[in-house]
Amino acid sequence: MAQVPQTFFDALAVRTWCGLSLGALGRAREEIDAINVYPVADGDTGTNLYMTVESAAGAVEAVFAGYELGEEVPTLADAVRAMAHGALIGARGNSGTILAQLLRGMAHVLTEGDAAHMDADALRLALRHAADAARQAVAHPVEGTVLSVAAAAADAADEAEGDCGAVARAAYEGACKALAATPGQLAALERAGVVDAGGRGLVAVLGALAEVFTGETPTAFDLYVAGPGRAGHARVDAVSDARAENCAELAGGPAFEVIYLLEAGDTAVDRLRTRLDALGDSLVVVGGDGLWNVHVHVDDAGAAVEAGIEAGRPYRIRITHFRAGDVHTGGERPPRERVQRAVVAVVPGEGLAGLYTEAGATTVLARPGEPPASGELVDAVRRAHAREVVLLPNDADLRHTAAAAAEQVRAEGIRVALIPTRSAVQGISALAVHQPDRRFDEDVVQMTSAAGATRYAEVVVAERQSWTMAGICQAGDVLGLIDGDVAVIGSDVTATAETVLDRMLQAGGEMVTLVLGDEAPDGVADRLEARVRESYLAVDTVVYRGGRQGAPLLIGVE
Repeated sequence: MAQVPQTFFDALAVRTWCGLSLGALGRAREEIDAINVYPVADGDTGTNLYMTVESAAGAVEAVFAGYELGEEVPTLADAVRAMAHGALIGARGNSGTILAQLLRGMAHVLTEGDAAHMDADALRLALRHAADAARQAVAHPVEGTVLSVAAAAADAADEAEGDCGAVARAAYEGACKALAATPGQLAALERAGVVDAGGRGLVAVLGALAEVFTGETPTAFDLYVAGPGRAGHARVDAVSDARAENCAELAGGPAFEVIYLLEAGDTAVDRLRTRLDALGDSLVVVGGDGLWNVHVHVDDAGAAVEAGIEAGRPYRIRITHFRAGDVHTGGERPPRERVQRAVVAVVPGEGLAGLYTEAGATTVLARPGEPPASGELVDAVRRAHAREVVLLPNDADLRHTAAAAAEQVRAEGIRVALIPTRSAVQGISALAVHQPDRRFDEDVVQMTSAAGATRYAEVVVAERQSWTMAGICQAGDVLGLIDGDVAVIGSDVTATAETVLDRMLQAGGEMVTLVLGDEAPDGVADRLEARVRESYLAVDTVVYRGGRQGAPLLIGVE
């Protein structure tokens, strides 16, 4: 079905671009992984780019979802900032980190003046700013890489005349020409007979941009790149030879890829760049406004992380051992036998992450406004190193993401059961009855039953005026949501929580679980515990500290 072309660059165009880019990278993912020979032949460039764009697309969808209850629509600035931020926090690998900076560079231009839409002139400027920003983020730029492709796209866009469609098409075709030239610029690509993998991914993203404004699926890549020596067994053999040579060279090169998000100021990051550049190579630091994504190849992974700690607060630390192919978080671990069964759970705060970990689960932390992508769930399942895995998304909005992750790891021979938990309190109930020594199907049934028997609620503060099932709420109102729907609108967290708890216990219950966020008012747990003791005989209460979980209070009744 042909894409209806957009005339201007507005919020809908951003949303469409993200969706088309994700589809294009999904189709090209295996091909891009297969031609990945530089800077390290680890065969994951296509996967890393896909995960980066998946995170960007998810952030944009979250912005649109926030407007669905009202008549307003997101502004261009809303959508572009979400896209850039999503890419930044989800960036994977060298190429994904550079792509995140390209999108951030475009965002700087497209958010100026907070206009409803931008025209072809702004698109030209955005592509130029993107290419320049990406080059500046790389400590030692190399020609024949995605940087060359991005620069060529910007050059072609500068020369194009006409509307956004003409500019986007020119940028795409310029990128294709530059991509075809990359084997002549890098010896590793020439030996393998392939084009640059990162540049190939950018071509897919720019092709999606052209499709947004023309309604046509581009085919220029085939014209410029396909042909003798670019496909078939000859290329596969050449790539294999190049990878073997590259792996042999690793003995004298950096052993680890280190990636982390970093909260730090500009001055501290400048010092960090200097220190990391002395420790290793392939250094890329992208971001700004206090949040950065750091990528470097080093021999001393601990030193790279320590440098981040000195600069600010690093988190989502990811370390890949190139020689062993082991991906893990938080330091080296020796190879081990697979366990029979594990639980992987998404949790909304550090406190609950500790609770789940103590109970034996492998956790994925979902920070407020930053839902994990399917790639993060896949990594967690692999990290659990089990033959059988029970997956707890603990969020209704993550069900499709979790399903995609489950399908991917099933293809790797891991047996996965997805329990559709919609709240962390349901996950707690499921984990409480988990018994890894019983049959897998029986364990899944018992965990599913326990989660389903747990009603869940959360008390949150409204960010904007909107329609709800309980009436119209204003920004700053306290909302009590029961089983996902707004049931109470109040002005005080504690009073609203009492009302919510009363409504839940009217239907019965034996156990109340309270999870307090950092923003929960003092004394709220004591008030609720006292109310349960006084009004509901034989009902027990347990209280946990959730940390920065986004909601002041989570409630479970089972």
